[in-house]
Amino acid sequence: MSNPPTLFRDPWAKREAWRKHPVFSNRAMFSSMFPGLGIAVVAFTAYVVVDNIYLQVKEKPEHH
Repeated sequence: MSNPPTLFRDPWAKREAWRKHPVFSNRAMFSSMFPGLGIAVVAFTAYVVVDNIYLQVKEKPEHH
């Protein structure tokens, strides 16, 4: 007679399940590391563009 296959169960599997949750993925961790970076980059870029356009319009020839 053959012996039935032995089942190996991890007793800690339920307690380790949180590590596989999508909230703890590398992408989610990276995006939450710098929460306002995207908005800050867009705002700074808009500021630089508007400032450069404003300075080009306002430039006057210098008279000595």
